[in-house]
Amino acid sequence: MKKVEIYTTQWCPYCDAAKSLLDKKGVDYDEVDADDPEIRVAMVERAHGRRTVPQIFVGETHVGGYDDLSALERGGQLDPLLGD
Repeated sequence: MKKVEIYTTQWCPYCDAAKSLLDKKGVDYDEVDADDPEIRVAMVERAHGRRTVPQIFVGETHVGGYDDLSALERGGQLDPLLGD
């Protein structure tokens, strides 16, 4: 399974929803604190200018936010991306 990274902030309901979806699937992920200004700048650069959280990466692939992750799951595309 590919490495999953999720940039989050402390008070973000979409971050919680994304983590919940990944938890239900049994996917391990590294949570990165985007409340830190330096990390936030790095996240925006890595996410091609997207400033909202969460920002989710599977391996080197930028998935996007929770809506994008959820759409991949509904379309049956998340498991192949994860490498299952």
